[in-house]
Order: sequence, then C-alpha cells, then structure tokens
Amino acid sequence: MSKIIALANQKGGVGKTTSSINLAASLAVLEYRTLLVDADPQANATSGIGFDPRNVKNSIYECIINEVDPSEAIIKTETPNLDLLPAHIDLVGAEIEMINLENREYKMQEVFNKIRDNYDFIIIDCSPSLGLITINALTAADSVIVPVQCEYFALEGLGKLLNTIKIVQNRLNPQLEIEGILLTMYDVRLRLSNQVVEEVRNHFEDMVFDTIIQRNTRLSEAPSFGLSVIMHDATCKGAINYLNLAREVIRKNGLVKDELAETTETA
Repeated sequence: MSKIIALANQKGGVGKTTSSINLAASLAVLEYRTLLVDADPQANATSGIGFDPRNVKNSIYECIINEVDPSEAIIKTETPNLDLLPAHIDLVGAEIEMINLENREYKMQEVFNKIRDNYDFIIIDCSPSLGLITINALTAADSVIVPVQCEYFALEGLGKLLNTIKIVQNRLNPQLEIEGILLTMYDVRLRLSNQVVEEVRNHFEDMVFDTIIQRNTRLSEAPSFGLSVIMHDATCKGAINYLNLAREVIRKNGLVKDELAETTETA
C-alpha cells in the first residue's frame, strides 16, 4: 500500500508545484512506483510534466465528481515509474458541486482507495488555498509536506495552515502527520535566506527537512520544457537537492531499498 503525501501551503509562490513534480520524479528515478496527483485547478503540475490540460480527457475532477475510475484518467509520463493523475480547469467548480455531496471531504480518499495498492508513493500537489479540494487532499493523505520559501514573509500564514492541519487531524483524518517543512528558494549569497533558515529551524526544530532546495536556473526552466529537473539536467543543483529530499523521505518512512545509496550531498 502506498504512502500518500500532500504538498500544501495556501500561500502561493513557495515552490509547491515545483516540489511536487520533482519529488515525485526523484522517487520514480529511485525506482519507487510513484503517482503525481494534480489537485490544483491551475493544472501547473500537469503542464509542468509535459501534458496540455486542454487535451486531458479525464482528470481528477471527473474522478471526484463523475466517479470515473482513476485508471481511466491516469497517464504514463516519460519518466519510468512515474504516472500522472492530471487536473483540468473544471476543477475550479468542483468545490461548489461538492457542497451537497454526502461525505464530501472523503471524495478524494475514495478515488485513491481504488489505486493506492498500485504505487509506493502518491504525491498530491494541492492548490494555494484551504478550500474543499485541499481539505479532501489532507483527508486522503497520510502526511503533508509544507514548502516554505526562504524569504521575508516565510512564516506568513503558516500558523493558519498548521491550524487547518490540526482541525483535519481532529475531525477527519486522525492519522495525518506532518512529514516535514521544506525550505525552498534558498540563495546562499543572501543573508536573509540564512536568517530565515535559522528562524524556521529554531522554531520548528525536527519538523524541518535537512534538505534545502536552492534557487537554480535549471530548476526554473525545466517546466517550460515539460520536464522534471532530473530529466532536464540530472547533474544540476536542483536535481541533486530533490534527489536528496526523496532519499530523506524514503529513509523517514523506512522504505530504503538495498540498492539505494545511503550517502547524500548536503544542500
């Protein structure tokens, strides 16, 4: 049975979609069967991995609202071991359509229950909001990764997100855990970035991943080619960072394979 991890932060521009795509791709490269789920109406994870959302026949929307079997919506990507459950702009209306549905918070969980035995990891890219679709993702997930950018307003809104996670834990999904806080957009040249890292680590301690995602040109340009950074340039700093993150997630969940290298390059 797969480990389901949601990447969530209602604050936009924190590297959430970038992290979802590249964590999923890195897990796949390390030979773990991985499904990337695009649960954002903007469908950036779908386009960022090489698919035009306008040409998607079935998406997570059809699975949730029309009860289409997810096997009919899942697409194989160019990356071995990596599949995609795409999004479409129609997802923006899903929250309104779900209001009167029975057990509306569990609709995404019902979708994943049909396929989770097929994967080692399911990575969910949530929308930058705390609406019903994100609540569905948190209810379906085993854990959540919170991306936080190394910039001035790094902790802005984080308390609200952590409070939402606590509410989901209390009311909908008692098993939900915080996988970790992921520091992104780190620039070693900036004093501010180092101050933010220190502040977040001091405040949240062991909740923060050891791996830090650095600013990287290859990382920024990869989505324009419809590729993960590891498929775009496997030797760049961004690819190394996300491979290290994937290894950290694997070790944390006790899923290390014999052939998985134990050594990692620190960020």
